[in-house]
Amino acid sequence: MALLKTDVLVIGGGLAGIVTALEALRAGQRVVLVDRDTPERFGGLAVWAFGGMALVGTPLQARRKIIDTPEIALRDWLRFGELDPQDAHAVAWARHYVERSRPEVHDWLLQHGIRFMPAVNWVERGRNGDGNSVPRYHVVWGTSRELTRRMIAALREAGANGNLVLLHRHRVTALETADGRMAGVLAADEGTGREIRIDAPVVVLATGGLNGGHAEARRNWPADRPRPATMLNGAHPYADGAMHHAAETLGARIVRAGEMWNYAAGFPHPFPHFDGHGLSAIPCKSALWLDHTGRRIGPEPLVTGFDTHWLCQRVAEQEQPWTWHLLNWRIAAKEFAISGAEHNVRIRDQQFLRFLKETLLGNHRLVRQMQRESAHFLVDDTLAGLAGRMNALTCSRDIDPATLQATADAFDAHFAPGANPEDDMQVRRILHARQWGPDRLRTCKPAPLQQPGAGPYIAIHMQLITRKSLGGLRTDLDSRVLDATHAPIPGLYCVGEAAGFGGGGACGKRSLEGTFLPGCILTARAAARAIVTGA
Repeated sequence: MALLKTDVLVIGGGLAGIVTALEALRAGQRVVLVDRDTPERFGGLAVWAFGGMALVGTPLQARRKIIDTPEIALRDWLRFGELDPQDAHAVAWARHYVERSRPEVHDWLLQHGIRFMPAVNWVERGRNGDGNSVPRYHVVWGTSRELTRRMIAALREAGANGNLVLLHRHRVTALETADGRMAGVLAADEGTGREIRIDAPVVVLATGGLNGGHAEARRNWPADRPRPATMLNGAHPYADGAMHHAAETLGARIVRAGEMWNYAAGFPHPFPHFDGHGLSAIPCKSALWLDHTGRRIGPEPLVTGFDTHWLCQRVAEQEQPWTWHLLNWRIAAKEFAISGAEHNVRIRDQQFLRFLKETLLGNHRLVRQMQRESAHFLVDDTLAGLAGRMNALTCSRDIDPATLQATADAFDAHFAPGANPEDDMQVRRILHARQWGPDRLRTCKPAPLQQPGAGPYIAIHMQLITRKSLGGLRTDLDSRVLDATHAPIPGLYCVGEAAGFGGGGACGKRSLEGTFLPGCILTARAAARAIVTGA
């Protein structure tokens, strides 16, 4: 059996693991980083993520005359996340996030050459204004892929003196202790099966969440919440909770395992990277969200941008595990988007003029791409023809063309002479969103679905898609893993999603959105500081 010795062992090659290793190397530590994935996929989900970040009190907010402070953000956070005020660790991490996201994430990234897009977006407002009270969603220019690329480059530079060992395609099989503290791990080369022992007094778990495998997600699903019969997977397939359970044997506590940040509008990836791989659409605000029979889900219509957690529960409680988005080409060209770097090429590749053109004139390129590539993106010149395509896809007769026509007619009636469109709650939500400039650019002015010249019609077959774990291993503000008595397990740290982005669940039941990448960075930097200072 091969043997390695190091000062710090990091398990997991996502953003949190990379930042932990980077900061430890810069402080003079020797680091071994073990990652199950291939070198080409180094960076984990961050390589594929969009790159949105909830940041508080930034210069970009100030230039937009957005008044935001840690006090305002914490009030929003605690209210929307429904955090238990008695959960000292989760509340402490929430406070740490809003107080430190500006200097330790925003400013730190600027020092690494990362820039942000000029607009600050307003997401997760809450159905009753109980979410983000101000815009604070910043988008990395180049998406999270550019962020990850720069972090990996900095990591390699910091480890160029020989203090860094990267072990790709290796899986940790056991955590080892000696005299009551961490001593290292056993790992196996996934290609050859060769075992290796890595001796280290400090072990950092950066292994992602619990719901990369649906068996674990279903096992943890809260009994009092609806669960669809089938779901897509938008999480990392290696984020299976194995290291969470290994840490449990050492006394660690998994908390809030059933709290997840899923999305309500996923569809199968046309070219999947793994079984069940799904894409998460950013639902069009102007689309009608329908059940499997073609009837509008209500009485409160489903509209994105206000409460993702509520949307997921409404979708999960439907009779069938799928829903439909009904829209026209006019809406799709302006509003349709897919979360992640892969389908946001203008932002990812930093093509500003092309991005501006598609924002102003419509992203017809993406709509045509999905029409060409996805069997779940249906287009037809008539509603009756669309109903036939919808039934063909689901191998059913669920959609009565007359019902689909009646659904469209009922919505369009709000725009008839003498009617008031604002009698429809979806229209009211759209008008509210359009008061903010960036949303006005990406959201159609309310109009009849059957408006002449707005076709053809589009139906998108959607399912709930898993994404992130909000719960994880209980940690303190030094990212030390805590036991049942809230005492640190000597030498064991946990960062990023594995720690519920701090404390075992800093977001509570809901995220203000964009809290995940900064949560990875904040927990990683906290761990590195504590390791170096001997905390």
